[in-house]
Amino acid sequence: MRALPRLKTMKHPAGSPVEPVIKIRRGHGKLNSYWLTTAVLVMCVVLWQAVSMAGIFPAFALPSPVAVWQAFVEIVHNGYGGQSLVSDILISCFRIIIGFVGAIAIGVPIGLLMSRNKFVFDIIDPLLQFVRPVPPLAYIPLLVVWFGIGELPKAILILVGTIPVIIIGTMSGVKSTPPLRIEVARTLGASNAQIFRKVVLPSAMPEIFTAMRVGIGVAWTCLVAAELIAASSGLGWLVQFAGQALQVAIVIVGIVIIGLIGYAMELAIRKIENIVVPWRGHN
Repeated sequence: MRALPRLKTMKHPAGSPVEPVIKIRRGHGKLNSYWLTTAVLVMCVVLWQAVSMAGIFPAFALPSPVAVWQAFVEIVHNGYGGQSLVSDILISCFRIIIGFVGAIAIGVPIGLLMSRNKFVFDIIDPLLQFVRPVPPLAYIPLLVVWFGIGELPKAILILVGTIPVIIIGTMSGVKSTPPLRIEVARTLGASNAQIFRKVVLPSAMPEIFTAMRVGIGVAWTCLVAAELIAASSGLGWLVQFAGQALQVAIVIVGIVIIGLIGYAMELAIRKIENIVVPWRGHN
C-alpha cells in the first residue's frame, strides 16, 4: 500500500504578518470598548439632562449637568467651606493610601499564616468573623473617643474595614493552589520553603490582587463614613457640608470626584497586577 506523502509544517519567520494582525485585532477591540463606554456615559448625561428639564424633580433636588459643571468650576476656583478642592482631594487620598497600604502590609502576612498554620487560624478566625460583619460607622464613636478627630482614627477605620477582605482573599488564593503543582515540586526535590515561595505564593497572587481591588472600594466607604462625622476636610466632609446647606450640585460634584478617584485607583491596581502577575488567567 502506497504511503501518503508527509506534509511539511510551515513555520512563520520572525516578523511575519501574523503578530501585527493579532495586535491590530486587539487594538480594534479596545477601541470598540472605549467607544462603547463613552457612548454609555454620554447617554447617561443626556438622560440626566432630559429628566432635569422635564421637571420631574425640583431644580434644587436634581440640578442639571450644566449646573453641576458650573458648581465644579466654582469650587475649583474658590474652594468651599474654607478648603480648596485640591486640598480636599489630597487629604482624602492620603488617608486612603495610609489605611489601605497598612491593611495590605498586615493582612497579606496574616492571611498567609492562617492558611498555613491551623493554630494561627484558630486564634485569628473568631476575631476576623466578629469584626467582618460590623459596619464601619459603628466603630467611629469609639475611635473618636480613643484617638480624637485627627488622622489616626480615620486610618485605623480604613484598616479595620479593609483588612478582612485582604485576609480572606489571601487565604482563598493559597487554598486554590492546585495540589498537582505542589506534588510536582516535591517530586523534583523542592523544600517546603521553596514550594511556598515558588508555587504557593505565585498561585495566590491573583486572588490577593482581586482582594485589593475589592478592598479599595471598601476603603473609600470607610473613609467617607469617617469624614462625614469626624473631619473638617476631605471629600466626605465636602459632601456632608454641602448636603447640610442643600447645595445638591456640590454634593454631586463630590460624589463624582470620589467615584472617579476610586476608579482610577482600581485601574492602577490592575496595571500593577499585570506587571506582577502576568500569568493571571493561565493554568
